[in-house]
Amino acid sequence: MTAALDRPLTVTAPRILGVGTAVPPESYSQQDLLDLFGITDPKVRSVFLMGAIERRSLVLPPAAPDGTRIREAQGDLLDKHKAWAVSLGANALVLCLKRIGADLSEVAYLCCVTSTGFLTPGLSALLIRELGMDSHTGRADIVGMGCNAGLNALGVVRGWAAVNPGRLAVMVCAEACSAAYTMDSTMRTAVVNSLFGDGAAAIAVMADPAGGGQPEEGPGRGLDGPRILKTAGVTIIDAIDAMRYDWDRDQGRFSFFLDPQIPYVVGAHAESVIDRLLAGTSLRRGDVAHWLVHSGGKKVIDAVVVNLGLTRHDLRHTITVLRDFGNVSSCSFIFSYDRLLQEGVVSAGDYGVLMAMGPGSAIESALIRW
Repeated sequence: MTAALDRPLTVTAPRILGVGTAVPPESYSQQDLLDLFGITDPKVRSVFLMGAIERRSLVLPPAAPDGTRIREAQGDLLDKHKAWAVSLGANALVLCLKRIGADLSEVAYLCCVTSTGFLTPGLSALLIRELGMDSHTGRADIVGMGCNAGLNALGVVRGWAAVNPGRLAVMVCAEACSAAYTMDSTMRTAVVNSLFGDGAAAIAVMADPAGGGQPEEGPGRGLDGPRILKTAGVTIIDAIDAMRYDWDRDQGRFSFFLDPQIPYVVGAHAESVIDRLLAGTSLRRGDVAHWLVHSGGKKVIDAVVVNLGLTRHDLRHTITVLRDFGNVSSCSFIFSYDRLLQEGVVSAGDYGVLMAMGPGSAIESALIRW
């Protein structure tokens, strides 16, 4: 097949050089969490145990003398978010650079994403200080966009890299989801508390130096990561309140809400987004070898499979990320991408689709090619 994207775009588009991920040291099974929080309601227990999640890495509140978990005030949750977003984000960034043989001094642009707490100054400034990076590093922060924000940020670093060929841009997503939990007996919070995990991920992006070819020295040398060819997305205005993080007056803290209908909303719009992504490329869905999709939950994954005509094998990385880490918000699709790389099955010329969904309600996607 000769696709429309076999024009110079495939030569000049920025490439994903590598990724890194990080999670907190403590991992808990769903049964562990039910026991630790003394959850006995059969309906809530079923939400925890029937969601295709086995374990999640979380920073739980400290234990009281009687063994019960202390209820964290909103200020404590904000402190937790700041501490772990910085710690996990730094670990993911350092691992990403190590994998591509780059130094912190080579990062020219840093874009940070987080949706599980509010920070001013932003995470990018905090990471620059934490890691001793060059104070002249360009930076941007994307706050509050939710689980789709990693792909929105990838568009930002892709655009920066395209106009700064040969210079390294890095995106960091850091989500301390346990800092957004509310502990009560309602089904609203049960859905959230059963689903999300803590984690961070980083992606390094660079466009080839002016004149083409790979650099002889510095980041990107000798690497053959996929080029980011296109992006496409949609904001589903009719479902703008279906996923939200807002102030719960009864609890006196921020609380996340997921409408039970959101998997069906995502499914109903997934096909149009992917059709738009592939438009003008001569590609069909069957030509896409690798699908790296947000691990939004069992029902979300099922909706994507059905509406895009995919198999569970196509989404095997998404399924296992959900199983082992839960929904790690904006980091999720990067965890899936990392597992694809570890599998070692990618060949030159393969196409891949990155896809995430989140508040807005929104679906974002990107087309890549190795």
